[in-house]
Amino acid sequence: MTALCVNIVMTENQKEKLHTGKRSNSILVQGSILAAASLIVRIIGLLYRVPLTRILGDEAMGYYSTAFEFYNLALLLSSYSLPLAVSKLVSAREVRKQYRNSRKVFLFALGFGAIVGSIATLVVYFGADAYGRLNKTELVAIPLRVLAPTILVFSVMGVIRGYFQGHNNMIPTAISQVIEQIVNAGVSIGAAIYMIKKYANDPAVDAYGAAGGTWGTFSGACAAAICLVTIYLIQRPLFAALWKADDGEYIESNSQVIKALLATVIPVVISQTVYQLSGNIDVTVFHRILSDKGFDASVRSRWWSIYGNKYKLLSNVPVAIASAMGTAIVPGLIAEYSKMNFEGVRQKVASAVKFNMLIAFPCAVGLSVLSGPILRLLFNDSGELSAKMLTYGGICVVFFALSTVTNGVLQGIDRLHVPVVHSMIALVLHVILLVCLLEFTGLDAMSLVAANVFFAFVVCVLNWRSIGIYLDYRQEFDRTFFRPFAASLIMGAAAYGVHRLICGIAGNSIATFAAIAVAVPVYVAALILLRSITGEELRAMPKGTAILRLLRKLHIRI
Repeated sequence: MTALCVNIVMTENQKEKLHTGKRSNSILVQGSILAAASLIVRIIGLLYRVPLTRILGDEAMGYYSTAFEFYNLALLLSSYSLPLAVSKLVSAREVRKQYRNSRKVFLFALGFGAIVGSIATLVVYFGADAYGRLNKTELVAIPLRVLAPTILVFSVMGVIRGYFQGHNNMIPTAISQVIEQIVNAGVSIGAAIYMIKKYANDPAVDAYGAAGGTWGTFSGACAAAICLVTIYLIQRPLFAALWKADDGEYIESNSQVIKALLATVIPVVISQTVYQLSGNIDVTVFHRILSDKGFDASVRSRWWSIYGNKYKLLSNVPVAIASAMGTAIVPGLIAEYSKMNFEGVRQKVASAVKFNMLIAFPCAVGLSVLSGPILRLLFNDSGELSAKMLTYGGICVVFFALSTVTNGVLQGIDRLHVPVVHSMIALVLHVILLVCLLEFTGLDAMSLVAANVFFAFVVCVLNWRSIGIYLDYRQEFDRTFFRPFAASLIMGAAAYGVHRLICGIAGNSIATFAAIAVAVPVYVAALILLRSITGEELRAMPKGTAILRLLRKLHIRI
C-alpha cells in the first residue's frame, strides 16, 4: 500500500502546474482513470452479486435490497453530495492561491460530514424497526442495523475524496473505489456463508444471512477510508507547504465557509433525492398494497429480490456503458455551447444519441430473447417470473440510456434544473401508475417493471421536448433508431436460434455463451448491411478503421 501511495504523490512540477491555474491535458487522463475504475467496480459488483444471490436465495436478498433502499436514501441525504461540493469549493480557492481557505473548507467539511453522518447513522440504526413496520417486513431491521455505521464512514471518506479531486487528483478516489469493492465482495460472500450456518435453525435465518451480506459494505468502506487517510498523510507535507505559502491577505470567516458549503451541497442533494425516492416509494407501496391483498412477507421479499437483484442489476449494466459514452461527449458539447456554436452542439447531441442507441438496442433485445438462459447461467434461476421481468422489461435499457444522455445534454447547455423537474413529474406519474397496477390488476410484481419502464419513458419524452425548444433540435430517426432496432432484431433471432439448437446437446451454459458469441458479429454485419452507420462513424469506433479497410476489400461500401 505504501509503495502504491508514494507513486501517486504530487511532484513539484504537478504542484506548480496546479497552483498557477494552468490546466493541461492531465485532466483528461485523470478522468479516464476514474472512468476505468468505475467500470472495474461495476464489473466486480455484478460478479459478486451472483454467488451472493445463490448463497442467500431470493427471500434473503429481498431483505438485503429492502434494507439498501432506506440506507441509500440516508446516505444520499447525508454524504452523497460531499465529494462534489468539496471538490468544487477547494478547486475554486486553489486556483486563486487561497490555500488557507482551501484548508478551512476541508476542515469544516470534515466536521460537517462527521456530524451529519453520525446523525444519519443513529436515525437508521434506531429507526430500523420503524422502517420494517412501515414496509411490513420487520426482519429487515437486522441487516439495516449492520449497514447504519457505514453512513458515517462514507461521510468522512467523501470529504477526503472531494479534497483530492479539488486538487485535480482523481487517483486516490479511483484506488479507494477498487479496494472498497474488492473487500466488499470478499467479506459479503464470506460473512453471508458464516451467518447462514450460524443461524441455520433460527426462523430469521434469511434476515441474518442478508446482514452477513451487508457486512461487506461496511468492511469495504472502512478499507477505502484507511486507504484514503494513508494517502493523505503521505501527501500532507506538500499540502502544508502550500498552506504556509499563503500570505493570508483574504481569509474567509467561518460563516462564509459554512454558507458556501451548504449552498453547494443542498442543490446536489435535491437533484439526486428525486431519483432515489423512486426506489424508496416503490418498496413501501409494493409491500403495503400486496400485504393488504394477503401476500405474506416471504413471498413479497422474494418478488422484490427478483426485481432488485436480477432485473435491475442486469438491466443497469448496459445502461452504465451507454451512460459512460454519453458522459464522454458532454465536455465537447459544453465547449461548443460556450462558443455559441449551436450547429456544433446539435452535431454533438446527434452523435451521443446515435452511439447510445447502437449499444442500447442490442442489449435490450439480447436481455429479452435470452432472459431465461442468462438467469439460469448466472443465478441458476429457472423461475418464470424472473424471465418475464427481463423479457418484457428489457426495453427499459433503451429508455434509461436515452434519459441519461439527454440529462447530460441539458446539463451541458446550462439547464441544470430541467432534468430535476422532469424527474419529479415522471416520479409522480410513476407512483400513480404503480398504485393503480398493484391495486386493480393481477400483475403483482410485474407492476414494478411496468412502472420502471414508464418512469424512464416519461423522462425521455420531456427531455426531448426541452432539447428541441432550447437547441431547435430535430432528431434523425431512421439511422439512429429504426435501423439499429432492425439489426438488433436480426441479432436476437440468430442468438435465440443458436441457443435452441445447442442447448439440447451441450447444455444451457455452453449454448448461452455460443449465442452471445454469434450475436456480436451478426449485429455488426446487420448494421453494415442495413447501412445503419456511415464510414466516418465506423472509423470513430474501436478497431473501426481496420473494419472499414476489410469492408472495402470485400467491396462493401457504407
